[in-house]
Amino acid sequence: MAISAFDDRSKQPTEEYLKATLGSAYALWTDLQNQIALTYSASPEWGYASKKSGWGMRMRAEKGKRVVLYMTPCKDYFIASFALGEKAVEALHESDLPASVLEIIDSAQKYVEGRAVRLEVRSAADVSSVVKIAAAKMAN
Repeated sequence: MAISAFDDRSKQPTEEYLKATLGSAYALWTDLQNQIALTYSASPEWGYASKKSGWGMRMRAEKGKRVVLYMTPCKDYFIASFALGEKAVEALHESDLPASVLEIIDSAQKYVEGRAVRLEVRSAADVSSVVKIAAAKMAN
């Protein structure tokens, strides 16, 4: 089974299906998407990564075409994912992020592109943390 609730490569998710799948988390999804779009002139792009991952959305900044974050829809929540460089990680340790979020960042797998940070988004506080992480990523 894929990480995403949408695992059929032949069916790109529709807004209606997304809303039904996310349930109350749909409002959090649209809030985060709108904040990232406004702050970074980012556009959403659906993509099917693999059978293991399924469908997800990239929020790509217009300037430089850099991916700000990835959003993976799940049943009643979603996952926000980042590739974070060490400068961004250092900046986040100087921020007011909750200790639990910093633990997730610190324990994330390290790759050449940076740390593969994945946060489950289930509340407005989670959206706030994701927005702060995005700011650190884009500034560093």
